[in-house]
Order: sequence, then structure tokens, then C-alpha cells
Amino acid sequence: MPSIGVKLYSVFFKFVLKHRLQSRLQGSENDAVGGGGIFGVTSRPEEETAAAANPSFTDGVATKDIHVDPLTSLAIRIFLPDTCLNSPDTLNKSRARTLDPRSVVKRVQSIDNSNRRKSYGGSIDDSNLTSENGSYKGYNPAGNKCRRLPVMLQFHGGGFVSGSNDSVANDYFCRRIAKLCDVIVLAVGYRLAPENKYPAAFDDGLKVLHWLAKQANLAECSKSLGTGGGADSRKSESSWHVADAFGASMVEPWLAAHGDPSRCVLLGVSCGGNIADYVTRKAVEAGKLLDPVKVVAQVLMYPFFNGSGPKQAEEKLFNSYFYDKAMCELAWKVFLPEEEFNLDHPAANPLVPNRAGPPLKQMPPTLTVVAEHDWMRDRAIAYSEELRKVKVDAPVLEYKDAVHEFATLDMLLKTPQAQACAEDIAIWVKKYISLRGYEFSY
Repeated sequence: MPSIGVKLYSVFFKFVLKHRLQSRLQGSENDAVGGGGIFGVTSRPEEETAAAANPSFTDGVATKDIHVDPLTSLAIRIFLPDTCLNSPDTLNKSRARTLDPRSVVKRVQSIDNSNRRKSYGGSIDDSNLTSENGSYKGYNPAGNKCRRLPVMLQFHGGGFVSGSNDSVANDYFCRRIAKLCDVIVLAVGYRLAPENKYPAAFDDGLKVLHWLAKQANLAECSKSLGTGGGADSRKSESSWHVADAFGASMVEPWLAAHGDPSRCVLLGVSCGGNIADYVTRKAVEAGKLLDPVKVVAQVLMYPFFNGSGPKQAEEKLFNSYFYDKAMCELAWKVFLPEEEFNLDHPAANPLVPNRAGPPLKQMPPTLTVVAEHDWMRDRAIAYSEELRKVKVDAPVLEYKDAVHEFATLDMLLKTPQAQACAEDIAIWVKKYISLRGYEFSY
């Protein structure tokens, strides 16, 4: 069973959340347009503390914020691990630990991590790549041989009504994932409800994926403007900031220098899992139209799935910790337009009959993380089972004595179970993002 501290915090959490949800539901009913307009909000500073972006490699990861869409508040925070500074030629080859995709692994809370280690090789000399205050500038990939890292889009939780991509908890989690998976993480700050109801958050997720594709293509244009030394090198340097046809977008140097969008992974936490699954489906539909972006895998951490048909866990755990059944239904009422409210809405139920989108057999490998004491766990497992029926690699990691958001909630982030979950995700993800000939070790 969860600890006494978790139980007490859950009672306080649900009391505060219920009050906030009811207030926002009442506010949205009194104001048909939600009061936020199309621009919207992506965080609620009065509810949680934001972590400042730090472009120097603090704790092995540099971060910075980018405003993606000039018409809305949509933004991302980039997490760049310092392993990007290693030369590709210095990477050590080693045998990979793999995960059996057919098994459902149950983890206990106390585990021994002493035999796990990271091995990257090479040395870092970024003396020429930083500004006077130590901030990492990035550099022109046309003139430097640098290591390319996979790109992971991360969607935070919060029931569509709270949470943010720059909160202290989400910042800590994304730093951990960036280092363990050895990826560039783009934490998406999507618009929240009720200021912007469905489909705003889903549209924002897809918009970031298209933005990533545009950045990759702009970077290629930058390299074609000039390579080599002498005058060509100076030409390339002067043309480093390349605008698109409308002059609204410019090359993002960290992604241009180090990003490999052909190895893209989507990770969604709680309601972010619903967004990640939607964006993945749209990426599958788009196919080569998204080139060079290719979604090779997705990770759904205790997704916010719902539905009208009762499941066994729903009957047993309807009053579970943090997000119980009544609380989740209230969150869906705040998020969905009143005329569209339905627990079998395509945004809530991925297995609703006749749902638009590609057939499940075309979906990429999907890892699902569930908690023993989460009333939504059975729906996540059912979705994974349907994927496995059509030969998609879709393992489930079930964690014993765990609650909803056990690996991402502020008070649980530093527990051994949260660390173990992040490491397990990294083991699985690296099967699909490791370059051929370059295996990983711990």
C-alpha cells in the first residue's frame, strides 16, 4: 500500500483540485468564450512554481524556452544533455540491455540501482561554444562535426486544466529523461482549459511536431548556403539565421546542431498521454509529409483514458489516490465543450468504435506505464492489448503499490520507484533510437 504520507497528501490534493475544477467549470459556464481568447494560458503561476531556464549545462543539461506560435501562448522548453558535445567517433560500443515486449513487469518500490551506470566516452571541451556567462550558444552544423541526438516531445499532465512545461516538477523529470535516454527533450507548453477547450491542447501538440519538421528543413537550407572554409565558411556564418518564406521562423541552433528528427519519440504524462497518442496518430496519417520527422515510438505514462463501459479497476478503485473517478469526470467537463461532453469522446477513449485515424496496426511501438492503485489502469492496459493483437510492440510496465503520477508528481519525483520507472523507460526507448552499430550500456 502507499505510504501514510502519500495518503495524506492525496486527501489534500483532491480537496484543492476539486475546488479549482468546480471554480473553473462555473467560470466557463458564465463566460462562453472562456475569457482567454485564442492566445490562452499555458501555466498557472499562482498554483505552482516555475523553474527558470538555464542555458548552461547545469547538472548535465542545458535548457531554454522558445515561443513557437505568435498567435497563441504555445511554447516549448528545450532540454539539451551535455553528451551532445561528444564527438560521434568517441562513442563506445557495448551490449544493450533489452526489455521483453511481451511481459508485464511488476516492480517493487525498493530496488538496487548500484549496478547501473552510464557509459558515453569522449571528453567535453565547450570553451569555444559558450558565451561569457557560460550559456551554450550552439553552433553551425555545416562547419562542425557534432553528435546528433534523437528528439523527444514531452506532454505534461494536470488534467488539461493545470500543470506546465516549466514547472519545477516537470523540469526535474525532463532533465532526468534527457540524461537517461540521451535525447533532446522538447517539453510542450500547450494551452490549458477552460480558457481554451478541446481541441486546443491536441492542436498545439501537433503544431509542435510540424514546427520540428520546419526547423529540420530550415537547418538543411542553412547548410546549403555555404560549407567548407574561407569565404564559403564566412558566408555560412553570416547566413546562419535563415528565415522561412514569411520571415516568421528562424533556425533554432541547438536543434540544428544536435537534433535528429528522424528518431523522434513522443512521451505523454497522464492527460499528456492522450495528447501524445493523438499526435502519433496524426504523424502516421501524414507519413512522408512530415519528413524528415519520423515518430519511431511513443510512451504513455498512466494515460488519462476514460469511457462509459465499466472496467474492473474502475469499480474497485473509483475513489483512488489523487485523481479519482469523480475528479476525472469533472476535469473532462472543464476540458470538453459542453455540447461534446461524452466519456466515450475520441479524446478520452482511444478504443471508441469508428474512431477516425489510421488502423492500430500502423501505430509505432508503444510503451504503457500503469500504477497498481490507479483507477484508469485497466483502460491503458486494454489499449496496449489491442495494439499487441495487431503485432505492434506494446509492452506494459505495471508498478506495485504505485499511484497515478507516481513518477512525475512533485513529492514522489525523488523516490526509488520514480527513478526506476525513468530507467525502465530509457531501456525500452533506446531499442528504437539507437543508431545501428552504436549500442548502449549502463
